[in-house]
Amino acid sequence: MSKNKTYEARTEELLKPITEEHGVEIYDVEYVKEGSEWYLRAYIDKPGGVTIDDCENVSRALSAKLDEDDFIEDAYILEVSSPGLGRALKKDKHFEKSIGMEVEVKTYKPIDKEKQFTGILKSYQDGVITIETDRGEMVFEKGDTASVRLTFDF
Repeated sequence: MSKNKTYEARTEELLKPITEEHGVEIYDVEYVKEGSEWYLRAYIDKPGGVTIDDCENVSRALSAKLDEDDFIEDAYILEVSSPGLGRALKKDKHFEKSIGMEVEVKTYKPIDKEKQFTGILKSYQDGVITIETDRGEMVFEKGDTASVRLTFDF
């Protein structure tokens, strides 16, 4: 397992009892380098959405646990936030909860000279994503997608 994945998994272990205590759920955890900085990001969610207070409370508790455990070697910036309206669908549970919603699928390789598709998420099973577009049903292997996000209109 890569260093990033190890840090993400360990952070998720520390985060689980904190989120339960604060009435929120873990959406995702990522440990990424942007420029010269490392970021440890915890995305939390709850029905109706999270508040700034939810993020602050979870951030304080997680920061204390991370300081106590001290397993991350690099200097990093901790961020706790909502996954947002245009949230990325990465895990099976993300796809399953989003059936019937509009998504944007970006592929690594063009399909009919296009790499971006929008439609209603019809199903997700065994890594196969099916969306209903204006042109009909389209099927993608999860491994062939660069990203899948919920869309939103203002």
